[in-house]
Amino acid sequence: MLTDIFISYFVAEYLRLLLLTNDEEILAELRKIRESVEKAPPPSPPPKQTLWTEFKDFLSKYKIFGLAIAFIIGMYLGILIQALVKDLMLPAIGLLIPGLDNLAEGTVKVGSQIFAYGDFLVALFTFALVALLVFIAVKVAKRWGVE
Repeated sequence: MLTDIFISYFVAEYLRLLLLTNDEEILAELRKIRESVEKAPPPSPPPKQTLWTEFKDFLSKYKIFGLAIAFIIGMYLGILIQALVKDLMLPAIGLLIPGLDNLAEGTVKVGSQIFAYGDFLVALFTFALVALLVFIAVKVAKRWGVE
């Protein structure tokens, strides 16, 4: 908007100079234009940003704190669910099915090799529960309008 004002001002001055006939009048008008342009203050430089303000801008722009908090909560949620699966769910399933011990410590011996399927079951159930909880959290967040 400001540039449009300057352009229209200079076009008007140019047209007015075209109407002048005397060389001295033209020189006087050109001197006035030069003085008005030279008197304009230079544009102010952008404010210096300290490392701290740049860091705060970075954090707010990319929402790093939210990401860090989500990571930490997710990590501990995974540990909590893993303990739930390993220490409560799989032993309970082992009690419901006759003849099974604690599934979290389950192994099968084939020849001289031992296959420990208990850790895999713990990881599988943990993944399924974490995925379900994340899905529910996203659904609730969308319903509440949280992005």
